[in-house]
Amino acid sequence: MRVLLTGGAGFIGSHVAEGLLGHGVDLVVLDNFNDFYDPRIKERNIREVRRKGDFVLSRIDLLDLDSLRRLFREHRPEAIVHLAACAGVRPSLRDPALYDRVNVTGTIHLLELAREESVGCFLFGSTSSVYGVNGKVPFSEEDPLDRLISPYAVTKRAAELLCHSYHYNYGLPVTCLRFFTVYGPRQRPEMAIHKFTRMIARGERIPVYHQGRSERDYTYVDDIARGVLAALNQPFDFEIVNLGNSRTVPLLDLIGIIERELGRRADVELLPAQPGDVPLTFADISKARRLLGWAPRTPIEEGVARFVEWYRRCSRRVV
Repeated sequence: MRVLLTGGAGFIGSHVAEGLLGHGVDLVVLDNFNDFYDPRIKERNIREVRRKGDFVLSRIDLLDLDSLRRLFREHRPEAIVHLAACAGVRPSLRDPALYDRVNVTGTIHLLELAREESVGCFLFGSTSSVYGVNGKVPFSEEDPLDRLISPYAVTKRAAELLCHSYHYNYGLPVTCLRFFTVYGPRQRPEMAIHKFTRMIARGERIPVYHQGRSERDYTYVDDIARGVLAALNQPFDFEIVNLGNSRTVPLLDLIGIIERELGRRADVELLPAQPGDVPLTFADISKARRLLGWAPRTPIEEGVARFVEWYRRCSRRVV
C-alpha cells in the first residue's frame, strides 16, 4: 500500500512513519518544516525515521494546492494519514486566522485531492480539545460538542465535519482519531512534559497553571502510533474514535513523577488557569477497543521514565 503521511517529520508523525515503514508500507512523507519550533528538530526526526527504511520526503505546504496536486499525480497514494496541523491551544489564541488556514483549508485541499484520486482510506488526526469544557466524564465520541473554548479546537472540529461531508457526499472512507495529550520521545519542546523536564533539570522555576489542579489523560506516543496503524488496517465508511490512556493524572502528580525520574525537586510557581485551557481530559476508549482491538499499554510512570531517558540522551548532543 502506498500511504501519504502529512506532518511526518513532527512528533507524532515521525513515530507513525516508523510504524508504517515497519509494516512494509510504500511511504510518502509530507512536511513543510515550518518554524513553529526549531526546524532542526524535525530534521533530526527525519534522520531517525530514515534508519527504519526508505521513503519519499516532500517539503510541501498544505496551502500550496498546485504542488499537492502534482504530488498526488506522481505518487498516487492509496491511503492518507493526515497529521499535519498548526498545533497547540495557546498559540491559536494569538493567531486564529493562521490556524483556520492550515487546519481547515489545508484539510479541504487534501480531501479534494482524495476525492479526485479515489483514495481508499483517509485518516484524520484530531484532538481531545474538541470536547472543550465537558462536565461528563469520561469523554465519549457521542458527547455533544458545544463548549469548545479555543480556536485550535474549533478548527479541528471543523475539519472533522468537513471529513464527514466528504464521506457523505462522495463516499470517501474516513476515520477521525481524537488523540488525548500525547507525550513521549521527540515531544515538541513547548509541551508540558518536555518543558517541565527541561526546566526542572536546569533548576528553573516552572509555571504551573490552574493552581496545579488540572488533570490530563496522558497517552504515550507509541500507543497512539499503534492506534493509527490499526485504523489504517481497518478502514471504515465513517467513524470517530478516541485514542487515550483512559486514566487522568493531576498536574502536580505528573510533576512528582518527573521529579522522581530526574532525582531533582521542582521549583513550582502556582498560577491561575490560562485562557483556552480545559480543566480535564478523560477518554472513553470502549469504541477503540471494540472497533480496532486497541488499548493503551504504557502507564504514565513508565512513559515518563522513557521520555526522561530520551531527554538525557538528546540533551548531550547537538540538534
